[in-house]
Amino acid sequence: MKNWIDKAVLAPMKRRSFMKWGAAVGGGTAALSAGLPLKAVAKTAPQHAEDTKTVWSACMVNCGSRCALQVHTKNGVITQIESDNRGDDQGFGNHQVRACLRGRSIKHRVYNPDRLKYPMKRIGKRGEGQFERISWDEAFDLMSEKLQYTIKEYGNDAIFITYGSGTQGYRTDGKDCFKRLFNLVGGFLDYYGNYSWGQIQFALPFTYGSIKPSAYGSYTTEIENADLLVMFGYNPAETRMSGGGEIHEHVNAQRKNNVRTIIIDPRYTDTMLGKEDLWLPIRPGTDAALVEGIAHTLITESLVDQDFLNKYCQGYDSSTLPASAPQNGHYKAHILGQGPDGIEKTPAWASKITGIPVDQIVQLAREIGTAKACFITQGTGIQRQANGEQTSRAIVMLPILTGNIGRPGTNTGDMPANWSYPAPRIPTGVNPIQVKVPFFKWSDAIYRHHEMTDKTDGIQGGERLRTPIKFLLSYSGNMIMNQHADINKHRKLIEDETQAEFIVVCDNHMTSSARFADLLLPDVTTIENNEVSSDGYSSGSLGGVFPLVRAIEPLYETRCAYDMCVGLSERLGVKEAFTEGRTRDGWLEYLYDGARQKDANLPTLEDLRKNGPYTLAAPKEGRIALEDFRNDPEKHALGTPSGKIEIYSTKLETIAKEWTLADDEIITPIPQYVTTWESHLDPKTEQFPLQFFGYHTKGRTHSTYHNIPWLREVVFDGIWMNPIDAKTRGLESGDYVRVFNDRGEIRVAIKVTPRIMPGVTALGQGAWYSPDKNGIDLGGCINTLTSQKNTPLSKGNPQHTILVQVAKV
Repeated sequence: MKNWIDKAVLAPMKRRSFMKWGAAVGGGTAALSAGLPLKAVAKTAPQHAEDTKTVWSACMVNCGSRCALQVHTKNGVITQIESDNRGDDQGFGNHQVRACLRGRSIKHRVYNPDRLKYPMKRIGKRGEGQFERISWDEAFDLMSEKLQYTIKEYGNDAIFITYGSGTQGYRTDGKDCFKRLFNLVGGFLDYYGNYSWGQIQFALPFTYGSIKPSAYGSYTTEIENADLLVMFGYNPAETRMSGGGEIHEHVNAQRKNNVRTIIIDPRYTDTMLGKEDLWLPIRPGTDAALVEGIAHTLITESLVDQDFLNKYCQGYDSSTLPASAPQNGHYKAHILGQGPDGIEKTPAWASKITGIPVDQIVQLAREIGTAKACFITQGTGIQRQANGEQTSRAIVMLPILTGNIGRPGTNTGDMPANWSYPAPRIPTGVNPIQVKVPFFKWSDAIYRHHEMTDKTDGIQGGERLRTPIKFLLSYSGNMIMNQHADINKHRKLIEDETQAEFIVVCDNHMTSSARFADLLLPDVTTIENNEVSSDGYSSGSLGGVFPLVRAIEPLYETRCAYDMCVGLSERLGVKEAFTEGRTRDGWLEYLYDGARQKDANLPTLEDLRKNGPYTLAAPKEGRIALEDFRNDPEKHALGTPSGKIEIYSTKLETIAKEWTLADDEIITPIPQYVTTWESHLDPKTEQFPLQFFGYHTKGRTHSTYHNIPWLREVVFDGIWMNPIDAKTRGLESGDYVRVFNDRGEIRVAIKVTPRIMPGVTALGQGAWYSPDKNGIDLGGCINTLTSQKNTPLSKGNPQHTILVQVAKV
């Protein structure tokens, strides 16, 4: 294993041009000293007599959680990171919101050799990573000049702020400041949706309507009232693993009634580890086929709740089918083989597709159909498949068919709900540019904007794009050259300076995306910032407000985003409108005072900073999804055309007729299994026989924390492979392997384990792209292998639909 660590972690660092990277972070000597934080950095910090203090801060990355940190310093240098140690930790609500290994290692993000120290502009070819140091005045002059040029030559809709989630939860700083600034000078092209939940968020409103929040599920606490828990790809132990995430609430709810738990997932994840009663490994992308096999048993054995379907739903059978639908276009006919395809969706049919034995499909159906209260939920990895919208809509059919909705211990089939404390944030204003692109299609808008319409590419707010994207701003994101799909294809586009003419990256570190910037703006870390943050978007029923108190003075010449925007606003002639006469701290105090007027229990800002996070549990009312609708479907009608749960969606019926779709793009009014490109049935399996997908590793959050050596040593970064597949390839755990397809190749280590089903491999996503001179990615970034082909409905990211081959190096 030590040999692999040298190859996979240390070797790429050695292969970097030391002088290039040294210059990028402010010089070779400075870079070396940054690697020795407690000695070298102390030399640049103000010297005081034994000045020891402890302040509250938080880990602000995009894991969905929010965890408090206590930062201990001595003479202006961080000496220790401590997690939350308040509360009795007995049960949920007053528990310690403990940070995971990522938050506990945050000191190494602050004192990191990759740290961006000064504003810099590119001097070599784009992507070479060669920069020269400039002053902040020069940086503001250059950026404002390029903004004004872009607006004059192309219009404001040629300006784009990329998706970026490296810092989540800021209320008076961060990306919102840039949005506020850009809106004051005419706006910018925005996107809708996100890389995490794009397909499910777009698809489920066609079933459940648009009135409810984006997560239509019940709170995780309802699991304690269920007698059966069924989870499709839901993995909170890895995706929401900290004290501020859903896993603490999830485990407590499971323990309270020892609920029978069945988990469907290609991997035996850390959410299981003995906490499950049954693991059903399934081929990626086939969950909808499993649902249809289950539905067949539910229907033929009279286990459906016919009264519920008649009263609350549209399109289950002919009695509630809309007039516009074709004969036998209803769901029941589709399952029984009486629909247009004529295929009966028996458990045997589903077994051949999913790889799950027939008897287990039948047994699962019977357990769901006879449970008094069944809590069915899904993770969002399964909707990042080419048929993701169909899959997410299919899974929610199980609680619909059995009437397990709106009652204690039930869920809608969606992700669990989240209650977030309404912490105020700086207003961004109104964006004069109303047109939006799907989150996954932004790169298309650089080179083929003239082809992109509302009927072909999901453009919203207008019929088509007017102009290509020419100015890119990436704030706290690694999307430009890491988290977007098909990096080798994408790199050619980004390197072409006639396409995106100017790229600004504002970040903490020299990421793989930062290397492709024309202008680099060094941001402060959360440890160097003052802020008040809300809880995470997946913290369950525990909400709160988290203080961030500046633990050390900002290192080098880093600045916060608000102060950057003040400098830019002065040059753009909108400083007074941007600041409204307030400093950054002035905005923080102003917004916090407004929040206290709405919540008398919210402590003063001084007390919050002194005593730590203010947390409170969600109200008891509203914890059961669609309870109000179930109790009174007319008074609480859903935001669908019928006001009911639409198994058959008339909106999707219209979209399927009006949109321009490729031959392999299928949109249907009812949820159904659709075979996709690069599935296990694709002829390409002759060349690339293994299904491949990404998962959220504990060693980083997306790409954040990847450059922490401690985490790289502690958490395995290679692929998982079943012993059957490894044996045929002569592979053993620890081998260094090639993972490749027709889009690219990565080099990583391999872990041979029965915790993944045969025919499938998996890799933790988020590793930094690091190509050698031949274009082989030695960093192990999964997006070297993913495709930019979008899903049919949301135009989202099918970044888990991949075929590969694996061989020993």
